[in-house]
Amino acid sequence: MSDPFETQSDAAFAPSRAPYAIVPNDTEQLALVPKGIYVGTGGDIVLRGIDGTTDVIYRNLPDASFVAVRALYVRATGTTAADLVGEA
Repeated sequence: MSDPFETQSDAAFAPSRAPYAIVPNDTEQLALVPKGIYVGTGGDIVLRGIDGTTDVIYRNLPDASFVAVRALYVRATGTTAADLVGEA
């Protein structure tokens, strides 16, 4: 397969190169810090950003939305959104 962008460096604003399913967990950090989070099924997401000192709640996210946040944790408690994909 040819990739015309293989010589380009990755950046936070670049398209995802390694998307992965996010399973919310109250104590475990995400395996990879995502560039953002795709929300398949809407609801709330409780998370902590990579430079955050406390958790925040993104409320009432619609289906098929995108949260532009580099999260360290996505908590199970309080998270009602589902089908989350980390854009890494």
